[in-house]
Amino acid sequence: MAEDYALDLEELRHFQSIAKRPRVLDLISSEIRNLEKLSKEAVTPPTSQAPTPISTAVKVPSTPAVSYITLGSFSWEQDNDKVKLYISLEGVDQEKVEADFKPVSFDIKFHDVQGKNYRCAIPKLNKEIVPEKCKVLVKPTRVVLTLIKASKGNWLDLYYKEDKLKPNLNKERDPMAGIMDLMKNMYEEGDEEMKRTIAKAWTDARSGKTTDPLKGFN
Repeated sequence: MAEDYALDLEELRHFQSIAKRPRVLDLISSEIRNLEKLSKEAVTPPTSQAPTPISTAVKVPSTPAVSYITLGSFSWEQDNDKVKLYISLEGVDQEKVEADFKPVSFDIKFHDVQGKNYRCAIPKLNKEIVPEKCKVLVKPTRVVLTLIKASKGNWLDLYYKEDKLKPNLNKERDPMAGIMDLMKNMYEEGDEEMKRTIAKAWTDARSGKTTDPLKGFN
């Protein structure tokens, strides 16, 4: 193919040398340029495109989550300054104890105790403690947690318990709302006479004749 292009070019250049008319010269020159381009492409081998490398992400082995056995059974005692918890657990290594004391909670983890992991935690204590003064003492057959009280006194329980009987002072309630609810229930469940009485009392209250909707029941 390259040889054919060379012969064609040679002949065209010959015609170019003897041609005299400008239009013919332009046509021959244009064809020569085209053939020169084709000749170069035939001689130069096509560049092979390198394959795009496929990125393979390195898989990092995930660390398995540590599982714990919850220690929910323990005994405790207190005095005016501190609370002590006694956890029955053998084979604990003091170096493998992870303690996290906070003002109103604690979380103690015991790793590799005869091939198992244990955990003892109270998410919310009844009262505040002093975290930096609390400690864990490991003994042959048990572990002793010492919680230092933030304020002296007796604890009724270890766990915080919300007083459900304590009124919520943040919520303001219209004092008339309870009366209106009562009248509504009485109206829906009462007989015709009761309904007339309630309707009259409600009308009087709205018209300003009385400020007490229940006055008609006295």
